[in-house]
Amino acid sequence: MEHSPPPLFRQGAPAFVKMALFALVAIALLVADSRMHTLGPIRQVINMMLYPIQQVALLPRSAINLVGEYFSSLTELQKEIGVLQQQQLENAQTLQQTQNLVTENTNLRKLLELRGQTQTKSIVGEILYDARDPFTRKIILNRGSQDGVIAGQPVIDSNGVIGQVTRAFPLTSEVTLLTDKEQAIPVQVVRNGLRSVAYGRGQSGLLDLRFMPANADVQTGDVLVTSGIDGVYPPGLSVAKISQVENVASGSFGRILCQPTAGMDRNRQLLILLVDMNIQPRPAPEETAERTGRRRPRAAAASAPDTTGQAQ
Repeated sequence: MEHSPPPLFRQGAPAFVKMALFALVAIALLVADSRMHTLGPIRQVINMMLYPIQQVALLPRSAINLVGEYFSSLTELQKEIGVLQQQQLENAQTLQQTQNLVTENTNLRKLLELRGQTQTKSIVGEILYDARDPFTRKIILNRGSQDGVIAGQPVIDSNGVIGQVTRAFPLTSEVTLLTDKEQAIPVQVVRNGLRSVAYGRGQSGLLDLRFMPANADVQTGDVLVTSGIDGVYPPGLSVAKISQVENVASGSFGRILCQPTAGMDRNRQLLILLVDMNIQPRPAPEETAERTGRRRPRAAAASAPDTTGQAQ
């Protein structure tokens, strides 16, 4: 029985002969390609046939590059977003500061115009901080006794009366707002000239016209100005506007609430009126009686006819 070896172990021509044959073929192809360029079309056909195989072989590398580019671009985008957000915050802060400066400049222009209109000497003060006592309505200004500020002088803004200086220090001063419970200001209704006194209501930020009769001629929307009868506030300064009128039919007084016209919690620059606070005190009741009641009989006795001489 014949047995042939497998194809792998079959022996044909010697290896040296095969090598020499293939070398001659390669040399012939090189000479033919370099001399006559006959292998160009064959090379293009082989390249076209191998191109899909090359692309398939390069798919893993392309996928890895795409994933790397995606994550790198994502990181760059996150960094850019962070930078843009920081710039947005800085721009918002700059815009807010610019708006504050515009508001302060507008307020300063109004104060300077008001300063030119008022005949009383005045200086511009800036609010440093609020007083520590939470039960009072007080602020601290950067003007003190070295600037001519003394206790009792009124403080106003471009819209109306803010309050009154209650304590003056060398470099700072304490101002009590009109809305403080301990403050009162003589006012006058612009519409009809009715005089009254407005009292602060504390943390509510309103004023109260007390001890007004129920039939008083006041209406919602009436404007109140300083009457000037106290000798502290110049007359005609805007104080408040009546916001609520409650008529009490059973009692003798009505409740009248007023909204201050000044920017109590808005403006930072204020105007201090340097008025002379050397007000003469009121005479005592006894001195008044002596000046009025006791002098009149003397005058009457001096002007009376001498009836004794006529009788003689």
